[in-house]
Amino acid sequence: MSRYAQAERRALADLLLELGPEAPTLCEGWTARDLAAHLVTRERRPDAGLGVLFPPLRRHGEAVRTAVAARPYPRVVAELRHPPVWSPVSNPLVEGVTNVAEMFIHHEDLRRGQPAWQPRSLGRDFEAALWSRTRTLARLRLRRFPGSVLVQAPGLGDARAGAGGPALRLVGAPGELLMFLTGRQRAARVQLDGAAEVAAKLRGRDLRM
Repeated sequence: MSRYAQAERRALADLLLELGPEAPTLCEGWTARDLAAHLVTRERRPDAGLGVLFPPLRRHGEAVRTAVAARPYPRVVAELRHPPVWSPVSNPLVEGVTNVAEMFIHHEDLRRGQPAWQPRSLGRDFEAALWSRTRTLARLRLRRFPGSVLVQAPGLGDARAGAGGPALRLVGAPGELLMFLTGRQRAARVQLDGAAEVAAKLRGRDLRM
């Protein structure tokens, strides 16, 4: 899976340079510069990520990301393109697990932030790699949702999630499901079947980390 993470990283770095630092993204309030700074901070400053687990440290993490974003933009993109081998999330031993979904999602954040974007053809093996992450994510992100959700990636499998209750069926390609399950419902091309009010709850639910 690491080859897919590396390919997405290169494609994202190329697009960051092509679109420039002020290009919009799907991440509310973030430009391309902010997105690149987030990824560089994640890989090069593990201390900044502790705010995810310990809310009192969030201010520190944001200060580090802001400082990275203030660097010359080409330098930030170069640091993203060439991650440190010592990083706990980008070293060769773990990158296939830690970065396949991360790089895909943020590449799509930038792509889908532009007008007239279209889904990519990812290839069967890449979709299978994304599905392995999506299946686990569905159970985590939907564990408290008041419904019984069947998440299906046609030809690859399905996963059951939710806390129980009215039945829903969420269908799509693994990449589209991944975008949906990480809080990007409006930009995900999926099919959602079930009672209208329950489906609306899922479409409007905050599924971000």
